[in-house]
Amino acid sequence: MNTTSIRLVEPSDAPVLADLLDRDKQAYARWLPARPAEFYTPDGQASVIASLLASHAQGLAWPGVVVSEGNVIGQITISSILRGPFQKGFLGYWVSSLHQGLGHTGRAVGLALRVAEDELDLHRLEAHTQLENLASQAILRKHGFRSWGIAHEHFYADGAWRDEMFWERNLTGGTPS
Repeated sequence: MNTTSIRLVEPSDAPVLADLLDRDKQAYARWLPARPAEFYTPDGQASVIASLLASHAQGLAWPGVVVSEGNVIGQITISSILRGPFQKGFLGYWVSSLHQGLGHTGRAVGLALRVAEDELDLHRLEAHTQLENLASQAILRKHGFRSWGIAHEHFYADGAWRDEMFWERNLTGGTPS
């Protein structure tokens, strides 16, 4: 049986994240921005993790990893958290190509929704997908996200500007204090 959980990223996750990202960098070139070679190393990921955890300490992000059978298989992050009258964040995620098609991404998104609502007390989550990313769109729809527009030439990846679909999901929490 495939299990899925999420937890906050830890500095000790750097080597496995570097390995997964390096292994999949060609497969994900279409979907992710170009990164310097250092990004795909344990030291590079340690730096990324330190920055993410600093954002978490400031209440600006919830940087997580996706875990299956005790192994880190991807990342899921609620970033760009805005408080006050917005009470919203931005959802981003990826799962290693070695673990796709097993339901991990969908389960991780469901768990992140609980974190957004129960731990972060957010009212809204937003996400973007490229128009061709039908798998991610299906996951977002399954979890109650709805599309609210398209931004043309919004994201640069793999040598071209890509159109992106914007997604939103309102949650039950998020009363401004």
